[in-house]
Order: sequence, then C-alpha cells, then structure tokens
Amino acid sequence: MLMTHAGHTPRIDPTAWIAPNAVICGDVTIGPNCRVMYGAQIIAEGSSIQIGQQCIVLENAVLRSTHSHPLRIGDHCMVGPGTHLVGCTVEDQVFIATGAAVFHGAHLEQGCEIRIHAVVHIKTRVPANEHVPIGWVAVGDPAHILPASAHEQIWRHQHPLNFPLTVYGIDRSEADMIKITARMADLLNSHSDDQPA
Repeated sequence: MLMTHAGHTPRIDPTAWIAPNAVICGDVTIGPNCRVMYGAQIIAEGSSIQIGQQCIVLENAVLRSTHSHPLRIGDHCMVGPGTHLVGCTVEDQVFIATGAAVFHGAHLEQGCEIRIHAVVHIKTRVPANEHVPIGWVAVGDPAHILPASAHEQIWRHQHPLNFPLTVYGIDRSEADMIKITARMADLLNSHSDDQPA
C-alpha cells in the first residue's frame, strides 16, 4: 500500500517489487531492482527515506525517518525480517540480520554486518567490514562492541549520547513519560491526513 503523507508520495523504480501488504508512506524513494517483502513498513515522517539499488527488505521490517533524522540505505543491502531501522545511514553492501535494531544518527559503513538481534545505538558508527555479533550492542563513535550483559560499560558510552534529546527532542534532565508521549502524540498526529497514493 502506498500512502501520501505531508504532501509526499513514494517514488518507486518500475523494476522494484513491493509486496501488496507492505506499507510505503511519505517521502520514500526506492531504487532499481529492490524487493520489499510482506508486512514491511517504510514510513517517512518529516524527512526522507532513500533506498538504493537492489536492496532487499524482508518480512515485517520497520524502516522510519523522523523530523531530524533521515534514513539512507545504499546499494546491495539486506534488511532482515523483523528488523528496526530509524533515522540512520547504511552504506553499500551492508547485511542487517533478523531482529536487529539500528537507531537515530547511527552510521553503518560499507560491508559491515549487524547480526541477529544486535543493537546499534544512537550516534554510533560501525566501521567498514566490522560486525556486531549476535545479540551484542554497538555504542559510540567509533563503536564499542559489547555483550548485552555488559550493561555498565554500555551505559558509560550511551549516557552522554542523551537518547531522550536525540530521539524525542527533550533533554534527559527534563524527560519523563508524560512529556515523551505528548511529543510523540503530536508528531504522529501528522498521519491523520494520510491518503492512499
């Protein structure tokens, strides 16, 4: 399903194939020979999403941009089933496995691999040809790659990145769930006027 959002209609190369129950919404460009499989959601909110050539987006992946974080995916990339990518940059020939999450401002350099259920935190840069192991966490620039059990180490690198400010526009010192959900409700209300393209 193609949806127009905030005056933007998706642009899809005629050689790409989009599953009939995938949703492509807003300022989205999908390049030649891409495949977007069943249940995938590609939602541009406030900034664009660009997907290069011959990229594969598998079942139930969620790709989003936000007002301050566009999403860019280069050429010949694979986005695995059930992954979550938001407002990040993915260079060419990157493999992102099932259930991985890559957050706002992250940068995956060419040829890197983000393995099953791995997490790449906000503002994190994974160098070219590096990999984040199954279930591990990458945080920082350049990335520190740590097992999920190393919470204290992860937090030392993550805390100064100020997740609430980067993601919701509310400084950590002022963030609470009342302010966060109010901000998200306002932002997501922009979809109330969406129309089938």
